Amino acid sequence: MAEVFESKVIWITGGGSGIGAALAQEFGRQGARVVVSGRRMGPLEEVVAALAGQGAEAMALGCDVTKVGELESTVEAIVERFGGLDVAVANAGFSVGGRLEALNASEWRRQFDTNVTGAAMTLRYALPHLHASTGRAVLMGSVAGTLGIPGNAAYCASKFAVRGMAQSLSAELAGTGVSCTLLQPGFVHSDINRVDNQNQVHEDWEDRRPTQLMWPADKAARQMLKAIAARKREAVITGHGKIATFLAYHTPGLTQAVLAKAGERLRPKHHHED
Repeated sequence: MAEVFESKVIWITGGGSGIGAALAQEFGRQGARVVVSGRRMGPLEEVVAALAGQGAEAMALGCDVTKVGELESTVEAIVERFGGLDVAVANAGFSVGGRLEALNASEWRRQFDTNVTGAAMTLRYALPHLHASTGRAVLMGSVAGTLGIPGNAAYCASKFAVRGMAQSLSAELAGTGVSCTLLQPGFVHSDINRVDNQNQVHEDWEDRRPTQLMWPADKAARQMLKAIAARKREAVITGHGKIATFLAYHTPGLTQAVLAKAGERLRPKHHHED
C-alpha cells in the first residue's frame, strides 16, 4: 500500500486532532505529502511538526469549512505548493447533542453547515484537481449515518445526509477514474465529545462514550487508508460498528426497539397535576 500514496498530495480537513490527525500521520508514514487544515492553527502546527519529525513533507492551513472563500483559497494554496491534489478527505465535523424537542433552528443549521455543506464544498473545490490526477474523494461519515441514536437527532441526520451525498457522488464519478469512499467509523478516540453545540472545544470535558468499545485513532486510520487505497465505495470501521450496521440493515425492528429503550433514559419526566 505504501506505493499507492508515496509522493501523493493529501488534504485533510479537521486535521488537527482525532481521526484527522491520525490519518495525517498514517499518510505521512507512507510517504505522502500531507496538508492539514482546520480552524485552530496550534493543533495543526503540532501535527505538521510530528510529520516533519518522521521525514514527511507537510503543511498546515487555517480553514473554516463553512466559509467557501477559505476553502477556495486553501485548494489554491495546496496546488501552488505541491502542483496538484490526489486525495481530499472531508473530515471536518462536530456533533450537536440533545433531544429534537430541545434543539433550536440555529443549532440544526450549524450542524448541517459544517457536517454536510462544509463537506460538499470541500469536495466541490477539490474535484477539478482530483479529476486531473484521477484521485480519490473521501467523506467522513459515521455509524450514526445508519442508526438514529436518541439524543443525537441533528448529528445522525447530518451523517445520514453525508451517506446520501457519498452514494450520489460515487454514481456521478463512475467511469471518470476518480473514486469516492465513504468511511463510517464507530467509537474512535477523538475530540468530538469535547465540542459543544456552538462548535467550541472544551479540553476539560469528559468523553462519555463507552471506553470498552473505543478504538485508538491510529488503528482506525490504518483501516481507513486500506479502504481509500482500494477505492472502496463504503467502509465501516470498528468491529462494533460493523455489527451495529448489519443489525440496522437486517433486523430494523429489533434495532429500533433497542434504540427506543435507550431513548427512555433521556426522556424528560412530565408531571401532570389532576
